[in-house]
Amino acid sequence: MKQDFYEILGVSKSASAAEIKKAYRKKAVEYHPDKNPGDAAAEEMFKKAAEAYEVLGDADKRAKYDQFGHQAFEGGGFGGGGMNMDDIFSQFGDIFGSAFGGGGFGGFGGGQRRVKGSNLRIRVKLTLEEIVNGVEKKVKVRRKVQADGVTYKTCSTCNGQGQVTKITNTILGRMQTAATCSTCGGAGQMIDQRPSDADAQGLKVVEETVSIKIPAGVEEGMQLKVSSKGNGAPGNGIPGDLLVAIETEEHPTLKREGDNLHYDLYISFSEAVLGSSKEIDAIGGKVRIKLESGIQSGKILRLRGKGVSSINGYGSGDLLVHVNVWTPKELNREQKEFFEKMQNDDNFAPRPEKSDKSFFEKVKDMFS
Repeated sequence: MKQDFYEILGVSKSASAAEIKKAYRKKAVEYHPDKNPGDAAAEEMFKKAAEAYEVLGDADKRAKYDQFGHQAFEGGGFGGGGMNMDDIFSQFGDIFGSAFGGGGFGGFGGGQRRVKGSNLRIRVKLTLEEIVNGVEKKVKVRRKVQADGVTYKTCSTCNGQGQVTKITNTILGRMQTAATCSTCGGAGQMIDQRPSDADAQGLKVVEETVSIKIPAGVEEGMQLKVSSKGNGAPGNGIPGDLLVAIETEEHPTLKREGDNLHYDLYISFSEAVLGSSKEIDAIGGKVRIKLESGIQSGKILRLRGKGVSSINGYGSGDLLVHVNVWTPKELNREQKEFFEKMQNDDNFAPRPEKSDKSFFEKVKDMFS
């Protein structure tokens, strides 16, 4: 089981954004490879801290993690240490300031950094059945990759360092500052030669089929990440990510509410009086339910475990069947005479029992 992100950083779930950032910086400095050369355990802790901060350091991701746990990022997130060192240095180098490498942070102590490509965003529409069971989708994506035959040369402005140093005379003395090289964007190298099908950055567009594993229980608007399937970056940089926004198709008879499903069942007056056996829609096929004689309109039947699997792995919701007794709007002469005779019959007079719950009690039960 994956370790809790708050536990990794050593903070409480109520910690502020500043406290989370401070805790991550402390962990990353403690386990940084420059301080722990050749220590595989320290490197693993370094990656875990970065993984935790990647989620908890983002307000939207943190909210999803608090609600759904690790499963909110399955099917294309980290997947347990999926972030490599270059990912970490590229994304979070600014947090460390001058803790390592004389003002730079990238690579292992050097100033040069690998450029990261831009992210791509797509939408994937799912049926209710796919949401309940989980699914693997294959989608075609047009993304930029480095073209064959591209060669690079060292940047003449920063001499391959990725940074330029500037010395300024002030009233306090000589001040030295370092900034990302504007010529190469911090990559430390520039294109030397490129084929005709490549753009100015040495990239070309290709169509690629990407497999996306979507866990059961995802919701409309949720976003999954497929690492390194976005646009490539020049100079063998780090590819961006493919961000997958979830959309859901409306089911003809079932409505979703959280992990529960709702089904409206309409029955005749005769079926309500005499009882009946009805077949209704459920995920995975039809199910048959028995209606007792004298069933009341508004009755809610609960089929446990027939709803949506929890994305947190806490079992499945229920299928709630709402019974609606259909009152005929038109009657023939014989039918009308029958009901006129029964109008004053004592057996037809409403006598709600204590077990017959009010509308508000039914709503309360529905969400319990």
